[in-house]
Amino acid sequence: MDKVFLRKHILNALEEDIQKGDFSSIACIDKTAQRKVKLIAKDEGILCGVDVFCEVFHLMDSENDIHIARFLEDGAQVKKGDLILKISGNARNILGAERTALNYIQLMSGIATTTSKYVKELEGMHTKLLDTRKTTPGLRLLEKYAVKTGGGCNHRIGLFDMIMLKDNHIDFAGGITNAITKTNEYLRENNMDLRIEIEVRNFEELDEVLNCGGIDRIMLDNFTPEDLTKAVQIINGRYETEASGGINFQTLKTYAKSNVDFISVGALTHHISAMDISLVSD
Repeated sequence: MDKVFLRKHILNALEEDIQKGDFSSIACIDKTAQRKVKLIAKDEGILCGVDVFCEVFHLMDSENDIHIARFLEDGAQVKKGDLILKISGNARNILGAERTALNYIQLMSGIATTTSKYVKELEGMHTKLLDTRKTTPGLRLLEKYAVKTGGGCNHRIGLFDMIMLKDNHIDFAGGITNAITKTNEYLRENNMDLRIEIEVRNFEELDEVLNCGGIDRIMLDNFTPEDLTKAVQIINGRYETEASGGINFQTLKTYAKSNVDFISVGALTHHISAMDISLVSD
């Protein structure tokens, strides 16, 4: 994870929370008071965000007074009661960083845990699990890191690192063939090497894509499991295949039986329950 991005993100988060001061702590706790706390898992799942959690405390502590002993790292399978880490240092700094740090690690662990459940459902099958761009604004890199920690695969990070021609692109460009042709011309003229994925909504659009070529992956959007199986057989390995649209945990395996290469699931990052993790006195 990019350290410059992470530092800036955390500093903004701390500023959002503290602003003119943590007056709850300033009002009743001596500025030199020292305390010890420990981070405990209160749920089962996949731990994610330990580095981020620790960085919050280090950035809160300008005098290097915070000391952290780590016992578990990202990707660890935790159960209720597991000790993740211990912190000692200035009491005010600990309290000032607590909520921001917990917000990061609880969210990221929730995403990793959910992703892990989906990945286990696909064990032994050809299909791989992808995330989407349905992420919390400003948190995309952290949330996609959590998906990888849970065993999933990242789709494109944003609009800049892969071409995806979706329904509106196709409609605005004047159709599938126009969209693909113009895209390839643009990439050649600008000496750019980006993979191209195109969305199809039915078999007529799939036929047009196959006749046109010039792409790397076909997204089969809102196909039924039966139609998805048929479409994958028609494509027959000529291009990568991806299924998308309303696929959830209950239907995941049914769609994967089509032998599609990828299934993308927006719920990995936008229908998440944070993992219950607590910072308590030691």
